[in-house]
Amino acid sequence: MGKATDFRYNTGNTNVPWAAVGENYNAKDLMEIIKFLMQGEGKEYEEAIEAVRVQVEKLDKISSPPGKLSLGSRVEEAEAKCNKYLGTNSSTFVTNATAGFEIAYKYANIKAGDEVIVPAITFVATMAYPLAVGAKLVFADVDPVTINMDPLDVAKKITDKTKMIVPVHIGGYPVDMEPIMKLAKEHDILVLEDAAHAFGAMYKGKKVGTIGDFAAFSMHEVKNITSFGEGGILTTTVPGFESEMKRARFLGLDFTCPIKDWLYNITPINGKEHPFVPGNASTTEIQALGLSLQVERNEAIIAERRAAAEYLNKRFSENDAIIPQNLGSDEIKPTFHLYLLQIVPEKAGGDIQILKKKLEEKGVTQIAHFGPLYRFKIVEYMGYNAEEIAKTCPVCEEVFYKRFTHLPLYGLSEEQLKYMADAVLESVSEMQKGE
Repeated sequence: MGKATDFRYNTGNTNVPWAAVGENYNAKDLMEIIKFLMQGEGKEYEEAIEAVRVQVEKLDKISSPPGKLSLGSRVEEAEAKCNKYLGTNSSTFVTNATAGFEIAYKYANIKAGDEVIVPAITFVATMAYPLAVGAKLVFADVDPVTINMDPLDVAKKITDKTKMIVPVHIGGYPVDMEPIMKLAKEHDILVLEDAAHAFGAMYKGKKVGTIGDFAAFSMHEVKNITSFGEGGILTTTVPGFESEMKRARFLGLDFTCPIKDWLYNITPINGKEHPFVPGNASTTEIQALGLSLQVERNEAIIAERRAAAEYLNKRFSENDAIIPQNLGSDEIKPTFHLYLLQIVPEKAGGDIQILKKKLEEKGVTQIAHFGPLYRFKIVEYMGYNAEEIAKTCPVCEEVFYKRFTHLPLYGLSEEQLKYMADAVLESVSEMQKGE
């Protein structure tokens, strides 16, 4: 006879069991999931679906449901695979990268009056938490070649109130981390790598995400690998905090010192300066299974994307008005999440806005994946002056409005990849001719 324990877990074969899962999924539910993941239409598809349904119903009669649907062995397995892949022991599977950022910001004890340096161009998730708690966002200008945070501008914008620097590896191309880490050490500042695009990227012999004090990767549906649409991995290099990551993910539950006549305690998580109250970023077993499966093929995915980028670079070398994607080096290995397409407006006969319109007319989907953060309405609402900030980020203004856009590197047939390259070359040629 099993022992009845915590209500969150399957008590097993007891006289009066308490299952961890309130309502299990059945064969009919599973069929809907299969049809969602493998969509189709027509007679052949319907016949195949019916054949699967018959087998699933047969399986349903001889199988048992899982004992847990969240934070179980599959989550542990996914974290172990990420640890092995990244070369860390701190991988923590969370609901999304934004939740990972929040844990890192809370560890840094970010509050009103503190300053956080973020790149001028990135996704809003990077700045959401400090903006929400009233910290001051300081926007660092970007490098004109990579569109990543420029370490030289970061150095100019550090003050005695700077608590954190947040480099973002945009498009999966590694930020120049060495000077940023040097600055952080000199000024006792924490570094949070926004590695949403960079799972598998390398910087000078280290995997991106193992360099800063914290890093968060995204497994959202558009990323190189995903965990059924949402998810993130948080890592840390802060000594001693690795053991706190799981509690920081789930409300601070502490089984080491239970309160009187109870199962556990809720204890504070120690931050850099003082403890903090964690939130809930729990993840499911299904998400974890999806992540585990895709981690195993991440290197092949990166290689396929790199091959597409190499093809585009070769094609774009035909016109010196086009600046091709930087493919990295022996020390810098991107993930090729996005293809960074830049032009020299003076040579191209116009700026990127003209090129974008021409590509849209030719049916080529492309977009400058992120815009200047300081121009969002929410930033203005919080008291920032976009035009004044723009003066401190001249490279951002110039590259965003005149020079760059992003192209997709995945899910394209050879014909589509060729068409995209042809369309870019033809459009630039048209601009140069004044057409």
